Amino acid sequence: MAIAWPLAARAQQAAKVPTIGFMGAGSASLQSQWSAAFLQRLRELGWIEGRTVAIAYRWAEGSYERAAEIAAELVRLKVDVIVTSGTAVVLAAKRATAVVPIVFATAADPLGGGLVASLARPGGNVTGLSLQSTDLAGKRLELLREVVPGLQRLAVMASVGSPAAMLEMGEVQAAARSLALDIANFEIRQTEDFAPAFEALKSRAQALYVVSDPFVTTNRVRINTLALTARLPTMHAFRDYVEMGGLMSYGASFPDLWRRAGDYVDKILRGTKPADIPVEQPTKFNLVINLVTAKALGLDVPPILLARADEVIE
Repeated sequence: MAIAWPLAARAQQAAKVPTIGFMGAGSASLQSQWSAAFLQRLRELGWIEGRTVAIAYRWAEGSYERAAEIAAELVRLKVDVIVTSGTAVVLAAKRATAVVPIVFATAADPLGGGLVASLARPGGNVTGLSLQSTDLAGKRLELLREVVPGLQRLAVMASVGSPAAMLEMGEVQAAARSLALDIANFEIRQTEDFAPAFEALKSRAQALYVVSDPFVTTNRVRINTLALTARLPTMHAFRDYVEMGGLMSYGASFPDLWRRAGDYVDKILRGTKPADIPVEQPTKFNLVINLVTAKALGLDVPPILLARADEVIE
């Protein structure tokens, strides 16, 4: 009995290790930098995977149907908190449970997207970090005009399956009108829609604004290849697109936001209710320019813009 008791006590202690449900909107390879930043912050806060915390990884691969299945699965596993990103994916988790805390590392417009009741006091079981994507639409168009002289005709591409993407498309339209740009909208429903969309774009636009969401991000290589073939300069929200051949991006730093998501999870695991943790805004924004793509398109990027860039891919 003296031997058995410590074993039983250790088993009971092991059973109390909290579990994080990591609900990746994309793939493991796509989100490797982001998950690494998240895990690093958890370690700094004393949460060591496999020792003081368990993590159940699931990947939606850009599929909203898969996201709903994953959310239901994590709820059945009785995880202590779900961490995820992207408005549509967060909504899938929110529909699956009103009890399990949900932390979003990124969301375009948490208030407008219906994720929280207010930014200061989210209410319910959801909180996290805002991307401010809709607020940045005008800034992205101004940057694009610096690279594409005489820009008058702009195309906007977005996935109709993402409420946040459609919201941002509306913001781009408003910003384009204020700059006297003619705009053509291209709504994507499935992978097969990309090639016909670009064929139609060739004669209708001088540049392309790509609205990011998990489905579009999964297809970023296809988008950039088609854009180069159509000789269309592209504007994106995140570095990942530019790294894969896009022309330029301006937006919040994803690794920084995922790192900060670790603080949210830490607070929740220590007893704070998500309803009482305010939604925070990005503090780091990055301008990334791909000079290889610029040269392929015959564009001369102004030196003053290169000097302002956080990263230039050569």
